[in-house]
Amino acid sequence: MTEPTTPQLTPMPEDWRRALAVVAHPDDLEYGCSAAIAAWTDAGREVAYVLATRGEAGIDTLAPAECAPLREREQRASAAVVGVSTVEFLDHRDGVIEYGPALRRDIAAAIRRHRPELVITLNHRDTWGGVAWNTPDHVAVGRAVLDAAGDAGNRWIFPELTERGLQPWDGVRWVAVAGSATPTHAADASAGLERAVASLLEHRAYIEALTDEEPETYVRGFLTEVARSVGERFGGTPAVAFELFAR
Repeated sequence: MTEPTTPQLTPMPEDWRRALAVVAHPDDLEYGCSAAIAAWTDAGREVAYVLATRGEAGIDTLAPAECAPLREREQRASAAVVGVSTVEFLDHRDGVIEYGPALRRDIAAAIRRHRPELVITLNHRDTWGGVAWNTPDHVAVGRAVLDAAGDAGNRWIFPELTERGLQPWDGVRWVAVAGSATPTHAADASAGLERAVASLLEHRAYIEALTDEEPETYVRGFLTEVARSVGERFGGTPAVAFELFAR
């Protein structure tokens, strides 16, 4: 009896120039896919970040008014490490983001502003696979991103955006979901892994509140193990996995 084979992941598309990453919180991209983003910006591609919140509810020992500007600074520094200079915040409330037209409209507006071919988000499903429960914010934003990719191209959905000068953009070709339990594609993380480590380390205040482990040991161990695990389905090359939805 032959052993079942693990399906290999397909390389991510390369024929694009602009990407927009839309997630709920500071650090979501750094835990998910910044090694791929570093490689893409190295290749001359444009990547911008949009965050639904400023992560103000993320550190138990800091009140939201103090936490929000700290986490914004950490996110901007983190993005710069992987070649991203545009970081925007939508100012939805951390922890209680509501899926619905308001969130879809804000994300559709961002897509119209940046006009990406590739949109990136984080796992939108109830779990990370098995019984590891996802957060409501991730679910709401991920679902809204998938919907807003279509909303952005329809002038009759959110017509107020056109009135504000944001013309429809129907050029999104893919939505790539990082952190999915059912990935279909992967991007080589070899060249970007060290910068991914440095990028996540910029979230030092958050990490120090999250774990008693030494920050670099924690970050390097986590990202290296994830990249190695994905690489088992990508020819042995350390990689970042995505579930890719074509449009």
